[in-house]
Amino acid sequence: MTERLRVAVLAGGPSAEHEVSLESGQAVLDQLSKDRYDPVLVVIDRQGTWSQNLHRDTVDVVFPALHGPYGESGVVQGHLETLGLPYVGCGVLASAVGMDKAAMRRAFVAEDLPVTPHVWFTEHGWRTTTDRWGLVKSLAWPMFVKPANLGSSIGISRVTSMAELDAAVELALGYDRVIVVEQGIAARELACGVLGDYDTAEASAIVELNVDGVWFDYEAKYHGDTDFATIPAPIPDPIAEEVRELSLQAYRAIGGYGLSRVDFLYEEQTGRLYVLEVNTMPGFTSHSVYARGWAASGLPYPQLLDRLIELALARSAA
Repeated sequence: MTERLRVAVLAGGPSAEHEVSLESGQAVLDQLSKDRYDPVLVVIDRQGTWSQNLHRDTVDVVFPALHGPYGESGVVQGHLETLGLPYVGCGVLASAVGMDKAAMRRAFVAEDLPVTPHVWFTEHGWRTTTDRWGLVKSLAWPMFVKPANLGSSIGISRVTSMAELDAAVELALGYDRVIVVEQGIAARELACGVLGDYDTAEASAIVELNVDGVWFDYEAKYHGDTDFATIPAPIPDPIAEEVRELSLQAYRAIGGYGLSRVDFLYEEQTGRLYVLEVNTMPGFTSHSVYARGWAASGLPYPQLLDRLIELALARSAA
């Protein structure tokens, strides 16, 4: 019998997405084939302490089911590289760019990808300006205020006035010192999974996120009572093909490897698509759409994990 691969599944971490990461990590642990793998859950607490130290003698490959700063930002990826450990997902650079919404949009613009009108500024710029309206006046209401380095809709607000903008920026500054403000667009929300290496990656079935309210917030993502996803998304074939192609372009724009989920706005009246962001370690919970999109494409969750681990080992061996 072939010796099972020792897989360390990292979960938790100091970011505001700690709880979501724990759910993702447990789901990965449950779905890994016990015939092929010897998995162990390694929990990182909110202070950054690991429940188990990793090195080449104790683990063959690492699955960092971590979301947000610290875990998805390239920090852990760099640490694993210093240990010489193969790991699932994007490398240091792609993780860092994918985590920072301002840097990510600069990469998109450089590759001529369609993005929503937006601005970004630092906490210092916000505190010292005498004209806060001047920072966002190029945008129309409503606007979405976001911490640049966070996910799962945490710290995000939809605003329709300067009073609301002030409060929203203060909320976002509680999570990050760089703020991104996007112009709201009346559009359908789509997502597409990407799997593979930089040159030969593939795109999954497209998912539509059915928003019950004005936008898809944290509560709807993780605690909603109804299934929020329609798979495959009921959109015209040419739009679906464009989503897949733009997903691969966005993936390559940040130097992706392994996996990502690319989020879109689809303005149905005009037929325009906008690339919102690339998530380099999308959720793997029972609600999460990345694995569900690939299941709809003929790649069930356990086999998806097999493929991700194969990609991690292939990169390490190159």
